[in-house]
Amino acid sequence: MDQVGSPPSPRSAGEWKQEILRLYNRVNQDLAGSGVDRQRVHLTAEHIVIVAQHHRVPALRTISSVDAALGRWADAAIVDATKARLKDSLVELGVDVVSILKDYDPDVELAATIVVIGAPLPGVAAG
Repeated sequence: MDQVGSPPSPRSAGEWKQEILRLYNRVNQDLAGSGVDRQRVHLTAEHIVIVAQHHRVPALRTISSVDAALGRWADAAIVDATKARLKDSLVELGVDVVSILKDYDPDVELAATIVVIGAPLPGVAAG
């Protein structure tokens, strides 16, 4: 049962995927100023895996062309902020988040995010 004041949890695997896609896109819009181009979500009893095509923030492309180390540092800072915001959003939805692992390849503008969960999502079959 949902706690008073918390948003209702999705009820099926498809609803979970749609809600996670919305959350992930919203987090990226808030932190990077733009959403993702394409994304896919895969669910298991132990993980949520998100693979997404992102447009890199134009200022970071410029910084990286002048100072590659500073550009990577800035990318890492955005990744860390994204992980923290995504974790907060998933926890609000009732997901038992153990850890979020994320990497971003600026050359191809591709990100992979693995959310390790402590309990299966309600309505998602183990497998």
